[in-house]
Amino acid sequence: MLKRIFTWWNGATLGALFDIGRRGVLVGQDEQGNRYFVERRASQDGGKRRYVIYKGLAEASRVPPDWHAWMHYTIDEPPSVKPLKRQTWEKPHLPNQTGTVRAYRPKGSLARGGVRAAATADYEAWTPGDKP
Repeated sequence: MLKRIFTWWNGATLGALFDIGRRGVLVGQDEQGNRYFVERRASQDGGKRRYVIYKGLAEASRVPPDWHAWMHYTIDEPPSVKPLKRQTWEKPHLPNQTGTVRAYRPKGSLARGGVRAAATADYEAWTPGDKP
């Protein structure tokens, strides 16, 4: 319960949940369990704000492309009403893996032991005082 009150990175705070619950309407949920809302009433400029409440860690890269398009007003209908057509060449959405055990670590990376291929013979290290 204390996590809900004081942390924003573990989902939403109680204040945010109360505010979105009071002013918003649930329009859908993605595969990861993130829930998407839209305001009941339009603002002064005529638009309606859109919200996401993350299930677990609040990380923006966890929003799939179709819901991202809806959140940023690229498409009008939420994917729960009008799903986007998936192309055969499209891969499933993955959130940013940086900082996790599944992050990409190329050869020579310190995270893989820091061993790199030996330099070729035409390389000579420069030291201060050397003349070209």
